[in-house]
Amino acid sequence: MEEIGFPELTLEQVVELCESAEQAARDYVLSKVSASRIVTLDILVDAEGTKPVTANVDVTVVLSPLMKDFDVETLTKEATKRAFNRIEEYLRELKCESKK
Repeated sequence: MEEIGFPELTLEQVVELCESAEQAARDYVLSKVSASRIVTLDILVDAEGTKPVTANVDVTVVLSPLMKDFDVETLTKEATKRAFNRIEEYLRELKCESKK
């Protein structure tokens, strides 16, 4: 991720960042697979530091055996990408707010 140049984050902002990224990944998975076909959906987003912030995203999906031909690897990669995109959007929004 490129250097965005934002102010130091508060603890509340770090929590909001993680929750927002987790929701983006969850929304993506649920847009592609019915909840009734998901056995396990684990999404872990953690952030270390406040300036700079280092974010980690881990998405694990286990689907019903009925979904044997579904590409779970691509699903988890895209969900992870969506989470990181949301993190970048959030940080850019903070940067804009800090300039006001």
